[in-house]
Amino acid sequence: MKCNNIMIHSKILYIFFVILSLNIFFFSTTKSEAKAFEINNIDISRPFEINFNKNEVIDEGFKKAFIELISLILNSSDQKKILKTKLNEIKGTIDSFSIKEEKFINNIYYVNLGVSFNRKKIFNYLEKKNIFPSIPIKKKVLFIPVLIDENKKDLLIFSKNKIFSEWNNFNSNSHLLEYILPTEDLEDMNLIKNNYGFIEEYDFKEIINKYDLDDSIILLIFKDKGDARALSKINIQKNIVLKNQSFSNLDINNDQQIETIIKELKIIYEDFWKVSNQINTSIKLPLDIKLKNNDNLKISKFEKKLSEIDLIYDFFITKFDKEFIYYQVIFNGTSDFFLKTMNEKNYKFNTQNKIWLLK
Repeated sequence: MKCNNIMIHSKILYIFFVILSLNIFFFSTTKSEAKAFEINNIDISRPFEINFNKNEVIDEGFKKAFIELISLILNSSDQKKILKTKLNEIKGTIDSFSIKEEKFINNIYYVNLGVSFNRKKIFNYLEKKNIFPSIPIKKKVLFIPVLIDENKKDLLIFSKNKIFSEWNNFNSNSHLLEYILPTEDLEDMNLIKNNYGFIEEYDFKEIINKYDLDDSIILLIFKDKGDARALSKINIQKNIVLKNQSFSNLDINNDQQIETIIKELKIIYEDFWKVSNQINTSIKLPLDIKLKNNDNLKISKFEKKLSEIDLIYDFFITKFDKEFIYYQVIFNGTSDFFLKTMNEKNYKFNTQNKIWLLK
C-alpha cells in the first residue's frame, strides 16, 4: 500500500513538472523569434485621380522602406546589387506595416508608413545573393578636417575650412556615424599650425584627448593648384586605417564641389564602419543549451537577451523534462565568440558536456 502511494505521488509529481514545462513552452513572455528591422517615417504622396489605387501607393512605400533598410545594413557596393529587387520579393520579407498618418490636401494623397521587416527573411534573401549584412550600430566619432593649401603654404582650419563648416549639413537617415566637430579653440589652431611641416605624421593626440571619445577621423586635404589629395586617418575601435582619394579641378569655394566631396567621403567612412560589423550569415553554428525550468523570470530574461543579440540567427525550445528546459541556438560565429558575447551580458555557461548548462 505504501509502495502504491509512493508510485501515485511520483506520477503526480511528474505530471506537475510536465504541466509546468508546457506552461513555460507555450506562455513564455519572449517568443523564440529574432528581432525585426523597423523602418519608420516613410512618406509617399500621389495625385488623387480617377485611376487612383491606394495599394500601389502602399507598394511604393514598401520599396522605399526596403531601400532605406539596405542602406542601413549594407555597404555601398552591395547596395547596388539589389536595388532592382522585385516587389514580391520585398513583400516576402515584411512581417507587418502600419499607416501612421494619411491625408488629402489639394487632391494629393499623403501617407506615412512604418514597415517591419523580418530579420531572418532579410538575412536569408541576402545570403542567396552572396551578400553579408552589417549590424546597424550607431557610433560617435570626433572628426577633424584640415585643408592644406600647398601652393600658398597655408592651413585652413575650423570655420575657415568649408568642409568643416558644411560637413554636418549633408546627413542621411542611413548614416550610422555621428560626427562630433571640435570647438574653435585657439590653442588647438596653434597646435595644428605648429605641426604644418609634418602634418601627415602628426597624431592630433593633444586635441583628441580633450574630447570624451575613443574614435576619431582626421581628414587632411592637400590642395596644389587644381588637384587635391585627401588622406583620411580612421581610428575606430582601435582599428587604424589610412585611406587616400584624389580630386581633380577642386575649387574650395564651389559649394557643389564641396557637397560632392563630403558625400563621397561619408560613403567611404560608412562603408568602413559597416564592413567592421559584418555578419557572416553563412556560418550557422548550432549550440545546445539547457537551464533549470523552475524559474520563469530567468527563462524569460534569457530568451529576451537571445532575441536582442544580432549574431543569433535563431533559437527555439527543443524539449523539456522534470528539471530542465532545452534550447538550440543558431549562432553566426564561433562557439568561443558566443561565450564571449554572452559573458559580456553576464551570462555564463558550464561547457563540460555537449549540452551547455546556463549557470
